Amino acid sequence: MTRPRRFVPSVSLLTAFEAVLRSGSTAAAARELDLTQGAVSRLVQNLELQLGQPLFVRERRRLVPTEAARAYGRDITRALDLIARASMELAANPGGGVLSLAILPAFGTRWLAPRLSSFLGAHPGITINLATRLKRFNFAAEGFDAAIHFGADDWRGAGHLHLFDETLVACAAPSFLAAHPVQGPADLLGLPRLQIETRPTAWGDWFRHHGVAAPMPRGMLFDQFAPMTQAAIHGLGVALLPEFLAAPDLAEGRLAPVCGAVAGSGSYWLVWPETRADHPPLAAFRAWLAAETAGMRA
Repeated sequence: MTRPRRFVPSVSLLTAFEAVLRSGSTAAAARELDLTQGAVSRLVQNLELQLGQPLFVRERRRLVPTEAARAYGRDITRALDLIARASMELAANPGGGVLSLAILPAFGTRWLAPRLSSFLGAHPGITINLATRLKRFNFAAEGFDAAIHFGADDWRGAGHLHLFDETLVACAAPSFLAAHPVQGPADLLGLPRLQIETRPTAWGDWFRHHGVAAPMPRGMLFDQFAPMTQAAIHGLGVALLPEFLAAPDLAEGRLAPVCGAVAGSGSYWLVWPETRADHPPLAAFRAWLAAETAGMRA
């Protein structure tokens, strides 16, 4: 695509503008960029001339950004972040082969991390950069090549690889269960039930599966599984955890299962923007991930 020169300002102009917008003054921007205050002012003025639009209203010694400049600045900040990330990835792996992956925290630490060395060993030229995201996002704005997604195959404009369905297991610390004996699902009604924000109906679904009518749970609310797991280990209540996440603590006796596992409300997926489907590191990772999860799907 041909880009009109007027609408592709140099990075130096954009960096000066973004620094002034963020810091609130040319003096602060000059210190950050290691330039003179006059040089920063000239860069901002040149950008205004190139765009044909004023970006700041000059009130005495203050620069007040226009509303249009604030909106423009949000896009420019994202663009500069993408350029910086691409440059760091190239410096880290000059031969190419970088995969930027957004992960769910619990999936990343408990399932992916213990297995990742086998992928990297088989693909020594690939570097994987990881960042956590709890909710879906705009791939174009964030710059990720792929993401681990929980739910359904409904990420707009993305390709999907089904990894495995979620299975939930109710569990608690052995000391907690010794103090609060559980003979059946109904016994949990009187106990504190730990909740996760991303699964608001999980306990209701669990009780319906066992044929028990249950009111809204009482107990602590968490935004991630890791602190909820620790709360259960330390005897603060019964947690409803993905089976793959609870498995190590169940195996080592820090948690004990209660009444068996049930199907969860969604599945885990690898998703990627359709425009990146053929990116070689993504293709390699996708094939490896499909093989790693084949048994879990079966």
